[in-house]
Amino acid sequence: MKLPGNMQQMMQQAAKMQEKLQQEIAQIKVEATAGGGMVTVHMDGQKNMLSVKIDPEVAGDIEMLQDMIVAASNEATKKVDEQIKGKMGGMLGGMGLPPGMF
Repeated sequence: MKLPGNMQQMMQQAAKMQEKLQQEIAQIKVEATAGGGMVTVHMDGQKNMLSVKIDPEVAGDIEMLQDMIVAASNEATKKVDEQIKGKMGGMLGGMGLPPGMF
């Protein structure tokens, strides 16, 4: 099926933008903490946890440590989502789409 010239051009532009977005997401690295910095999590743009740093002071309280790891991980995930949303908003704004469409 052959698309009209303008539509085909828009599809090509969208594909290029998606590729660029994927490249930018791959470069995202975030850090989040919990317990006043007692647990630190590093995460990439695909929401893979890269590292966890734990202050030895909390190592004895397993329940609190588990809670802080979950909290730091959730915060890192939110930060990744915010960065992706910001990148998508910037890119889609250049396409002239109505606000709030994405």
